[in-house]
Amino acid sequence: MFSIEHDFDATVITLVDEGPAPLQEDVVISGFEECINVTQFDPRRNAEVTVTLSITQLNDLIAALELPEGVYTRRPRS
Repeated sequence: MFSIEHDFDATVITLVDEGPAPLQEDVVISGFEECINVTQFDPRRNAEVTVTLSITQLNDLIAALELPEGVYTRRPRS
């Protein structure tokens, strides 16, 4: 399950794990104009952990999900 919220400066997507146990903590993806933050609570650290991706890294990740194993370089869109 997921939700989408549009805030003033970001789009926030929350992913809720509904698969078989053990379930993972919710993942919150905040999309800003210049970057994407992916945040998840880590129960081992008892703290939230955030990874920040540039828009280029996000586009590379999207492309990588559809490609076979290998090393790739993407050309910028014209």
